Amino acid sequence: MASDRRTLLADAALDVLADEGMRGLTHRAVDRRAALPAGTTSAYFRTRAALLTALVTRLVRLDQAELQTMAERLAPIRTSGELVDALVSLTRQRLTGEGRRRSLARYACAVESVRDPELREILIPRENAGREAVRLFLAQRGVPDVETRTHTLLTCVDGLVFDRLVSGGEVAREPLEGLVAAALR
Repeated sequence: MASDRRTLLADAALDVLADEGMRGLTHRAVDRRAALPAGTTSAYFRTRAALLTALVTRLVRLDQAELQTMAERLAPIRTSGELVDALVSLTRQRLTGEGRRRSLARYACAVESVRDPELREILIPRENAGREAVRLFLAQRGVPDVETRTHTLLTCVDGLVFDRLVSGGEVAREPLEGLVAAALR
């Protein structure tokens, strides 16, 4: 039961962070969001640092599971068009669409991790099925320095996502086509 309660509180903390930002993330706000008695969150996560660690750990688990599912559904990627389609789907549906709130929380945590090495360690880009699919696609095409190109491509996609979260709207297909083409050159 304690594990379920911790997950419930971490999910509520993600929601609070997405809606109210880092300043709004308090133990009481998480209690309210989780519809639990005042003091519940602080009983499970005594400090703000503990609450942030739980939130970031949950965020990474959710992201990794989602990337694994998407990669399995799309694998193998055979053409640059399929890679662009996968990136369009990821950015429009998962990162700026229905997953927008989680993306907002992720960016808030990334900024916070600049000053918190423990959070940074949890948030460091992980190996995952999505990253591996891109790396494999580029490697099969003989792209030199595939690790750097994979990192650069995904970082640029991340920048497009950030721009759309801040500016509104969805990531257009054309910039993604340009990024994939650049990675293949």
